[in-house]
Amino acid sequence: MIDKPSGALRRGWTTGACATAATKAALTSLITGDLSNSVSIILPKGEQPEFALSHTELGTDFSTAAIIKDAGDDPDVTHGAEISVTVRNGIPGSGVVFKAGSGVGTVTKAGLALEIGEPAINPVPRQMMCAVVSEITETFNHSGDIVLTISVSGGEELAKKTWNPRLGILGGISILGTTGIVIPYSCSAWIHSIHRGIDVARANGMQHVAGCTGSTSEKLVQNHYRLPDEAMLDMGDFVGGLLNYFRKHPLPKLTIGGGFGKLTKLAQGHLDLHSGRSQVDFLQLAEQLKRLGANEKLCEKTKTANTANEVLKLAQNAGLPLADRIAEQACIVVRKALRKTETQINILVISRTSGAKLQGELVGEAENNA
Repeated sequence: MIDKPSGALRRGWTTGACATAATKAALTSLITGDLSNSVSIILPKGEQPEFALSHTELGTDFSTAAIIKDAGDDPDVTHGAEISVTVRNGIPGSGVVFKAGSGVGTVTKAGLALEIGEPAINPVPRQMMCAVVSEITETFNHSGDIVLTISVSGGEELAKKTWNPRLGILGGISILGTTGIVIPYSCSAWIHSIHRGIDVARANGMQHVAGCTGSTSEKLVQNHYRLPDEAMLDMGDFVGGLLNYFRKHPLPKLTIGGGFGKLTKLAQGHLDLHSGRSQVDFLQLAEQLKRLGANEKLCEKTKTANTANEVLKLAQNAGLPLADRIAEQACIVVRKALRKTETQINILVISRTSGAKLQGELVGEAENNA
């Protein structure tokens, strides 16, 4: 996860907002025959940004407008991508029809807000685009039967950096956004993806899902349980975001896997594991070691340790099952967060091994049945 820089950060615009603005420009051009250099739209909360058009083209039966996605200071994978919309007149009575052009994905699995076979253009961006189609066609007394083909430059490659392949959205990215605005480092998109991952797992009959803090723990957990990709949730630091949604949409079994430091924070009651928002309590770790039979010297070293992994090494050298104890305590925290949900909980604590290839080693585990 990328750390948030200090200072004031610039907001950006969602792919949905860019596609809506491009739709307005292209449709206006198709009806009037005039090409413009910029276009403004009204967002769901009333903001009225203006977008520069990076490309326009007017043909005999179509019009295309494109906008370069500006995500502001957010580390959005689609920042700088060109979002283009090609508009054509549709079959009478068809209304607004959405099509996926190059770089926009297609839904292939159940569990999302869109039907299988539909282009991955989320409900709010669809509403926004339909609204501008209605506005323009009413203004010019034109039929509202319009075909919109949305494309994203390099979208198929960009999608490999997102959750789309795992969610069954193939061929490109999704057109997203509920407000039209990207708030830098808000992490809302990440948490939203966790929710959609749970939805897809449920819809596809998964009985067991796993949330992991990173790629090393994910690989070990997936191999340990032989889980399919659809069962793996890219939880990152947002264990609270996962548990809050999972409590309302439970499955029979949930595994959480992560490094010793991250899961120590979970065991100590933190549901946001980011280093900037929670810290390991070394005094608590020393108390855990004392209960496991550690001598005074080891407890004092623990209190002044630089990292949680340093404490893990000390405990391992002393033959004390600290990682198992952390897993047990983390199970208790997760069970409390899930309340009365009848879910089997497994915690796997993973230590990174050194070498040319970074790998994970299972050093602690615990189980808690409902």
